[in-house]
Amino acid sequence: MAQEFRINSTAIEDKINQLLPSQGGFGTGIDFSASTMVIPVVNLTEAAEGSSLREDLQAALSFGSVTSFNVANATTPIITTTGYWRVFGTMTSVDVANPSVVHLILNDGITNKIILDGNTGLSNTGGQNPIISFDFNVFLAAGDSLIAKSTTTALAIAGAVRQLADINGTLQNP
Repeated sequence: MAQEFRINSTAIEDKINQLLPSQGGFGTGIDFSASTMVIPVVNLTEAAEGSSLREDLQAALSFGSVTSFNVANATTPIITTTGYWRVFGTMTSVDVANPSVVHLILNDGITNKIILDGNTGLSNTGGQNPIISFDFNVFLAAGDSLIAKSTTTALAIAGAVRQLADINGTLQNP
C-alpha cells in the first residue's frame, strides 16, 4: 500500500519552475506530494543511450572510420552499404583529351544519376591543372551505391568516405 507525503520546499518548486517554464509553476499555496509507490520511468534522452557525445564530434574522422578512394580511368563503386555518408575529396585534371568523363554517380541498381559532373570545371587551359573540391552527405537505401567514373588517366577522383549514421539514422561514433 502506498503512503502519501506532503512536501513543502521552495527549492524544489523553483527547480520545477526553471525546468518546466511552460507549466507556469503550481502557483501559491499548492504543495507538492510524494508517494512510496514505485513508478517506472523510461529515459529516452541521448544520455540514456550510453553516449552523450555531441553530434559534431560523432562525425569526426578517425583511422578506423574513414575509407579512402582514388579512381582514374575506371568506374568504381565507392559506397555500397546503406546509411548516411559523408563524401569528400577532389577531382583533378592533367592534359585532358576530349571526350573525357569524370563523374560521381548515384545508382539504384538500374539507373544512374550524376550528382557531381567534373567535366565542365576541369577543362585544362594554359597548362594549369584545375581542381574541383567536394564535400557532401549522401543517403543510400538498400540496393543503392555511389560510383566514381573516370574515362582517362588524366582525370582522377580522390577522396574519402565516412559513415555518419546507419539506415535508421543512428549516429555512428568514429
